[in-house]
Parts: sequence; C-alpha cells; structure tokens
Amino acid sequence: MAGILAWFWNERFWLPHNVTWADLKNTDEATFPQAEDLYLACPLAFCIFIIRLVFERFVARPCAMGLKIQANGPQKAQPNAILEKVFTAITKHPDEKRLEGLSKQLDWDVRTIQRWFRQRRNQEKPSTLARFCESMWRFTFYLYIFTYGVRFLKKTPWLWNTKECWYNYPYQPLTVDIHYYYILELSFYLSLLFSQFTDIRRKDFLIMFLHHVATISLITFSYVNNMARVGTLVMCLHDAADVLIEAAKMANYAKCQILCNLLFAMFAILFISSRLGLYPVCRCCMAFWSYLHSYSINFSFLKCAQHSSATVLSYPS
Repeated sequence: MAGILAWFWNERFWLPHNVTWADLKNTDEATFPQAEDLYLACPLAFCIFIIRLVFERFVARPCAMGLKIQANGPQKAQPNAILEKVFTAITKHPDEKRLEGLSKQLDWDVRTIQRWFRQRRNQEKPSTLARFCESMWRFTFYLYIFTYGVRFLKKTPWLWNTKECWYNYPYQPLTVDIHYYYILELSFYLSLLFSQFTDIRRKDFLIMFLHHVATISLITFSYVNNMARVGTLVMCLHDAADVLIEAAKMANYAKCQILCNLLFAMFAILFISSRLGLYPVCRCCMAFWSYLHSYSINFSFLKCAQHSSATVLSYPS
C-alpha cells in the first residue's frame, strides 16, 4: 500500500522539477495548502446536507406553495404483490413474452399490465414540488458561492492577469479566502454525492455520481499541488452558468414559461461564451502555456502537464 501511495504522489507527476512535497510544508513565514486541510470538508458536508433539509422544508417549500406548485405526485399504481415482485426483482420494463405470462397469471389484459408498470415507474420520479425545492437550494448555494468568488477574485491580481497564476509557483502562500472558497465548494459537492443515496433514485444516477466524483477529484488535487489560483478561476467561471440553469428550472416548475425561456437563453449564451470560449481559449490555455514558457520543466512533467490540461478542459459543472 505504501508503494502504491508513493507512486501515486510521485513528485515528478504533481510538482515542477526540483520541487518536493517537503518544500511545501508550512513554515512560520508562509502557509501552503496541505492535504490534511481537506478533512474538514467531510463533517462540513454533513452540516450542509442538514442545512439543505432545513432550507427545503422551511424556505423552499413555502415558496413553492406560494407559487401554487402542488405536492401531488403521479398517480399510484394499484397494489399487486406479483407485479411488485417482478418490478423490484426482475425488470421495470417487461418484454412482450413476460407481459403475456403475467396476463395469464393475473387474468388481466396486457394493456392494463403495461399501464401498471408505467404508473409504478412514475411513482419513483420526484414530484414537481420536490424538484423545485432541490433547484431552489442549488440556486441559493450557487448564487452565494458565485457572489463570494467574484468579490474575492476582483481583489486578486490573477483575475486580471492570468500569468499571475504561475508567478512563484508552487511557492504561493495560502490565504484565508482561498481556503474558505475551496473547503466550501468541496463540502457542497461531497454533500451532493452523499444525498444521491438518500434522494429518490433517478435514471441519471450513475452519470451524476461520476460527475460529482470527477468534480471532487479536480478540486482536491488542484488544492493539494497548490494550483489554487487557477482553481478559483475555474470554480467561479463554472458557478456563473449554474446559477442561471437552476433559476430556469425553478421557473419551469412554477409554469412561468416566458421567464423560463429567457433564463435558459441567458444560460446558453453564458455557458457557450464562458465554458467553451473564455475558459479554454482566453484563460486556461494562455495561462498554462505562459507557465510552461516561463519556467524550466523537465520532459516527464511536460508530458504529464499536457495530459492534465486535456482533463481540465473537460472539468464538469
């Protein structure tokens, strides 16, 4: 196990040439990101999950009721032990042969059994009220963290000149603002990862699970090897579009179609211009290649950095 960890945290992979992990230990003069700092995110993620439950119950739900969003879910399927056993243990989408067998066993026509399975599948979908509350929670968090990111970054030199992301790298001291920003973002995505197992299971469960794992990994590794300046730019840029998409979902659930269309159009414009334009072309690529040009890096690290840049460009929201 120790050999695997030593191979994974190889300094030639994560750090520039002639830099070791020992060089990034905290001193009396400067504080650097430490892997142990991220342990705080786990209990904080649980606290955020509790805050979410309280928020949805006492803030989002009354707002939904005020917008006439009903708590009624889809029509429930008629209780039937045999069909329930097939649904839970065998398949949720029976083929024609199985439908005919169930029809003979229950003395029901095939259309009735098909309707039962459709209603039973719909029962597992969250109600419009639940979706609205979830979107309002995410909208509130993204709005807060985006606002915090903008207020923090506008005072930093690397927002206006991305070459500053690599000035004196990796010996860039950790500030309280960067630490708070990272821990809060990491805690939020950890809470989303945990909540997948308590919420109603959706058909995109695996996709969203992988999305959260990838996001958590990128946040963690960019913090550990002190690429936090670039990380703050990436997180703020991604949060901007997330605010609008959650607002558009809320408008859709409230049946405000004109507002929904307007917000979605704004989201599409911001998403394309920021994530497919500003982020990969005007910011990250320029800063990345400026870093390679300005510092002496051995060949093995160059190959690793090229691979990492391709991974970062696919950073999820």
